[in-house]
Amino acid sequence: MQIKSINILVVEDDDALRFIVKDHLEQKNYKVDVAENGESAIELFEKNNYNLILLDIMLPRIDGFKVAQHIRRTNKDIPIIFLTAKSMTEDKITGLSIGGDDYIVKPFSMEELLLKIKIFLRRSNNINSYETKSPRKKEIGRFIFLPDDLTLSLDGKARKLTMKETELIKLFAENPNKVLSRNVILEKIWGSNDYFLGRSLDVFISRLRKYFKPDPNIKIINLHGIGFKFSVKK
Repeated sequence: MQIKSINILVVEDDDALRFIVKDHLEQKNYKVDVAENGESAIELFEKNNYNLILLDIMLPRIDGFKVAQHIRRTNKDIPIIFLTAKSMTEDKITGLSIGGDDYIVKPFSMEELLLKIKIFLRRSNNINSYETKSPRKKEIGRFIFLPDDLTLSLDGKARKLTMKETELIKLFAENPNKVLSRNVILEKIWGSNDYFLGRSLDVFISRLRKYFKPDPNIKIINLHGIGFKFSVKK
């Protein structure tokens, strides 16, 4: 049986780092395209289908944030891992807030990068595999949640969700009216727990509160210093 190739786009303006990352990924049998600036990255993204994108933030012509926003306008599912400088703390939070799935700080080990890639490819493939199955439906108050389709519907109007939004709603829906600690949420959704991912979680919680606002019986309650409770009154 022929194994489907995994296509990765590496966007990095540092020639040496770009070569090293490409070489290591190809040794692991990934198919790799590279771009040295944001403009080339967008052109490649529009021409090809990728399973994952490694995206530097500080890029010539078009920066990584704008590239990510362009990608998210047409594809909410593809994992995006930002490559960030150690000192760029706010950039990490911004990157996660605009649709990035994770970040890795330069300089990084190839073992760490390969592990992150495997994690996100596995999660992405699990969600994409739902397309061949009958959609599962979950009623949450007045809403219809279809995790397989990455949608949340109210009165027949569907909102397309990102992979992270879907995973977070699914976790809450499976634990209604229970307290979930921040650590548990971060470990289950992001696979790790640090300050910047915690800030990103707060951004996602704010988004979900807006999504569920039309139904006053649904609340995401912040328990300061502990975590969150997804309150659903019947």
